[in-house]
Amino acid sequence: MSKPTISVFNAEQTAELLGFPSLLDALAVAAGEYANGAIQSPERQVLPLPQGGVMLSMPATAHDIGIHKLVNVVPGNRVRHLPTINGIVSVYDGQTGRALFVLDGPTVTARRTAAVSMLGLKTFLPSAPERVVLIGTGIQSAGHVMALAAIFPGLHVVVVGSSREKALAFVDARRHMPLEMLAATAVPDDVDAVITLTTSATPVYTRTAKAGMLVIGVGAFKPELAEIGANTLRDSQIYVDDPAGARHEAGDLIQANVDWSGVQSLADALAGGVRYEEPIVFKTVGCAAWDLASARCALRAIKPL
Repeated sequence: MSKPTISVFNAEQTAELLGFPSLLDALAVAAGEYANGAIQSPERQVLPLPQGGVMLSMPATAHDIGIHKLVNVVPGNRVRHLPTINGIVSVYDGQTGRALFVLDGPTVTARRTAAVSMLGLKTFLPSAPERVVLIGTGIQSAGHVMALAAIFPGLHVVVVGSSREKALAFVDARRHMPLEMLAATAVPDDVDAVITLTTSATPVYTRTAKAGMLVIGVGAFKPELAEIGANTLRDSQIYVDDPAGARHEAGDLIQANVDWSGVQSLADALAGGVRYEEPIVFKTVGCAAWDLASARCALRAIKPL
């Protein structure tokens, strides 16, 4: 008996399977399941590769499917003109363990990361935003622009770069998107949300917390990195996507010595609502449960084909 063929989807195909509206719905469901233990998602295992690279192993299981994301991060690939992140997400039937299909790992990570931020905008703001700031002009910012265009078409987006030239180049390359985009070197005052998307070791946003302006921190994923200053965090309600992972990876919160007993989860907010009258910071670090949600989204898109 011949074995069934396993479909392997490239980056473009994976993106097509992960439409942002469907992905947000899948993530909201997964957040509740992860919080109540219906999704098992242990902390990622990190193994060294030569020349400063790392291999990241991130499995997750639920009643319907299991996934394993295996991603290699090699900063030295920049000088080789190769992607710094390579990897796959393999998806398995939860009942039989049979391999179902394989998704492009970096695409899954980029889209589910941006989708979690979009879920944050919907959850932590009382109404749809009108003006959002992105700090950063890298891959994460590019993914967030695509998500914003899909979920909030017509939105005014201010892109803040380390230089005006970088911000202008980023905006000019995306003039075709259904967004009103503007390049800047500083965060304007009259915005609904600021999303930090850098790998900075020192905070790039340090303003005093203000009710009605949501701050979402995405880029700092190691203890030694920090995008949001202690001044902002001190007077804010703090929410995280993954409480377990955040204690080890959310450099902003770790360096600010936040009181973890007061840090709440995205699942808490989705289930119980939030106090919009107080400043809010939403910090994301990602976890395999969100990759499992992405696999569910892809599976639903594949089945009708």
